[in-house]
Amino acid sequence: MIPRNLDPLLRRSATWYPVVTVTGPRQSGKTTLCKATFPSHTYVSLEPVDQRERARTDPRGFLQDCEDGAILDEVQHVPDLLGYIQERVDEDPRPGRFILTGSQNFSLSRALSQSLAGRTAVLTLLPPSHDEIQRFASAPTTLDEALLAGSFPRIHDRQIPAQRWLADYVTTYVERDVRDILNVGDLQAFSTFVRLCAGQSGGELNLSRLGADAGVSHNTARSWLSVLETSYLFVRVPPWSRNLRKRLVKAPKLHIADSGLHCHLLGIRSVDQLRHHPLRGAIFESWMAMEILKNRIHAGLSPDLAHYRESRGLEVDLLVEGSESLTLVEAKAGATVHPDFVAPLGQLARLLEEANESRAIRRRLCHGGNRTGTIGGTELIPWSAIASADWQS
Repeated sequence: MIPRNLDPLLRRSATWYPVVTVTGPRQSGKTTLCKATFPSHTYVSLEPVDQRERARTDPRGFLQDCEDGAILDEVQHVPDLLGYIQERVDEDPRPGRFILTGSQNFSLSRALSQSLAGRTAVLTLLPPSHDEIQRFASAPTTLDEALLAGSFPRIHDRQIPAQRWLADYVTTYVERDVRDILNVGDLQAFSTFVRLCAGQSGGELNLSRLGADAGVSHNTARSWLSVLETSYLFVRVPPWSRNLRKRLVKAPKLHIADSGLHCHLLGIRSVDQLRHHPLRGAIFESWMAMEILKNRIHAGLSPDLAHYRESRGLEVDLLVEGSESLTLVEAKAGATVHPDFVAPLGQLARLLEEANESRAIRRRLCHGGNRTGTIGGTELIPWSAIASADWQS
């Protein structure tokens, strides 16, 4: 196991709360992290049917085996168990007694809010960021290798061919688990919809077009995308809310949560194919957005991301709202940096200053090369340094 950036916050949270809940997509490393962090806790997976039935039919007896601390894995399968955990921690509120994990945030959220409000910390573990992936023995060394392989830890830990593993992931988790939750009857339409979402990643979301292209209604498309989001497969980045000008586009941007999955769904199977693909820029932008998101989420912060676009003209890929600064970010997948790349950042910075923005305004160009320093007052962030840069202040 590699050290994970969430580990310090996980440990601290277990000293504050009797229950700590770790959510995130399947195969992001939740179980491995929790078992390594709390080796003395009893580990019980609720994935096997017999364990689920025992927890459902005799919850008090089930929890008697967990008196001295337990990791309960995939707890979304038995949401009613959380009420009995509440009973236990109210009787004995020792911090860190129960560590819960769950892959389906939509199944957990209501049960957590009803039963464990005020009793649990809720943390999110996403697949490793680029700086975490570098801790594996055989980590990607180039941008295109990193984009094609993606971030799921088993690919890097077991050195499984990424496209083989991702094909299985799509079949077992995306098409099976998510489809079952939605009770989708038409697998072909749903699979088409997922691939169409991947095609829109890095761009503005158009649900009506997505639904029409997949052959489903607008409401169905909205429902499907909502579950894909709460399954941590896609992230919606809202438009900037302050009306600096009247003609702001109000559509959110869509980003897929993993670049390897992005490539797989687009049919990209090799580094050479990726290098010349027309959507390479969009793949890089979504990857950059997710690296910044992981940096904040794994530090226990809310995402606080937005994008800015006027209906005619000015566009900035990402705005990161910190407590002390507002960071304007452009993504360019190429290795060569041109002064024109930073012009939109300067234009938006001037608008914000005219609007009396109280926070410091930072400008950053994240690019596919190795160049550092500044250009036109904008900091240059190479692709390999995005994950470890300061996106939190």
